[in-house]
Amino acid sequence: MAQIKSAMKRIKTNEKARLRNKAVKTGLKTTLKNFNETVEAGDKEKATVAYNTAVKKLDQAVTKGIMHKNSAARKKSTIARAFNSMTD
Repeated sequence: MAQIKSAMKRIKTNEKARLRNKAVKTGLKTTLKNFNETVEAGDKEKATVAYNTAVKKLDQAVTKGIMHKNSAARKKSTIARAFNSMTD
């Protein structure tokens, strides 16, 4: 266990950040799962809403430093391809 005051504080702040990051990651996974389900169902209106929500969540994850921008761009490209193939 840490004995230095600043080290004890870092432990607390790291735990808060870990929980915050975990919440964002799980929310993002849920959003992507919902998008994939609506694409498979073939509902265009719901898929549009789910697509916009997923892109927004990916951008927020990049802004918060939880995900690398190239990784988010790759995921956005993948869901865009799925969305466009569904609408055709």
